Amino acid sequence: MSKKQGIGTRCVHAGYNPGKGEPRQIPIYQSTTFKYETSDQMGRLFDLEESGYFYTRLQNPTNDIVAAQLASLEGGVAGMLTSSGQAANLFACLNLCSAGDHIVSAGNIYGGTFNLLGTTLPKMGIEVTFVNPDDDEQTLNAAFRPNTKLLFGETLSNPGVEVLDIEKFARIAHSHGVPLIVDNTFPTPINLRPIEWGADIVTHSTTKYLDGHGVAVGGALIDSGNFDWEAHADKFPGLTTPDESYHGLVYTQAFGKLAFITKATSQLMRDLGSIQSPQNAFYLHLGIQSLHVRVQRHCQSAQKVAEFLVNHPDVAWVKFPGLPGDSQHEKALKYLPNGSSGVLCLGLKGGRDFDNRFMDALRLVTIETHVADCHSCILHPASHTHRQLSDAQLRAAGIDPGLMRLSIGLEDADDIIEDLNQALEAAHV
Repeated sequence: MSKKQGIGTRCVHAGYNPGKGEPRQIPIYQSTTFKYETSDQMGRLFDLEESGYFYTRLQNPTNDIVAAQLASLEGGVAGMLTSSGQAANLFACLNLCSAGDHIVSAGNIYGGTFNLLGTTLPKMGIEVTFVNPDDDEQTLNAAFRPNTKLLFGETLSNPGVEVLDIEKFARIAHSHGVPLIVDNTFPTPINLRPIEWGADIVTHSTTKYLDGHGVAVGGALIDSGNFDWEAHADKFPGLTTPDESYHGLVYTQAFGKLAFITKATSQLMRDLGSIQSPQNAFYLHLGIQSLHVRVQRHCQSAQKVAEFLVNHPDVAWVKFPGLPGDSQHEKALKYLPNGSSGVLCLGLKGGRDFDNRFMDALRLVTIETHVADCHSCILHPASHTHRQLSDAQLRAAGIDPGLMRLSIGLEDADDIIEDLNQALEAAHV
């Protein structure tokens, strides 16, 4: 697939080119194992001397087609699918870090990822320092240590929809000899390709817009192939020194630009087994084929809804990068000129009881923990995911007690607005 082809064409065609008499849609290789004629054939696969398939926990043809499709969309050299977005972020970190290492991360990331980095990784001996991504470069540089192995951030934060200054983060990471890893779940490669701005590795929760229909949990990891591991060999011995579990193979020497993904597959997937099922990969592929059409609609409708809400007398505030007065608008013009996503945040004026009456009165928009699919949905952290916290504790965690995350789906925008309007009116009763 030529990189000169448009992003929409690649959504439909990248990763799979059937020959004469072969299926137009990608096959689902629903098999745990694969047959070989000789013991030597199988042995060469286990020694990483040949490419091929022998057990789906490591690799599967269906998954590899979709991983190649995503790598094409992001402009990377290779990708891999994981069982969830959490697994993708875990693999991205563990592929470079071990006990005694250190990570610097933006602090405004998704709560689940924050817990992964701030609670679970320290139990493995990996320390994490969280920073305010809007701090100046001198302040951010001060967070790095000699044992820092990566810088992490979200291109568009969840739920705060804050835009990451990717160029600044890439410049800082590279000045310390480490890669920039970014989660690009909300913008998707339709609206933002972080590798073009200096990011080295991109992760996704494919459960969101990439799938688009709320039917399959999954994650993905894409490597740009741009980071020079050998130039910083002392920082990344896992990639640049012999792996005794593969007879002393050195990934950078044996696989070049494919070293990162090959190690993640042959080591982490081998040992942790967080594989995406071929059936889910097939669903993901179907979603990606219409991604360029869907994302445009999500963004257009979200813009219209945000403009309605920001002028409504019951709405205290709206956070959406597409609004000219938004704190993220200038960065959005640079990194997200075609739209950010279908996600926005809002707060109402009436207090917690008013918030709950508003949500209960919604008819089209559903209350659920999901986000970024074809159905419009809403979540109120203070009443749902963080309901055990007091208002003071919520603010200490960086969450406004009145914050609601509203994800705009593919329904007609006027119908979404009508539902929001009638629910706001009903909340006064």
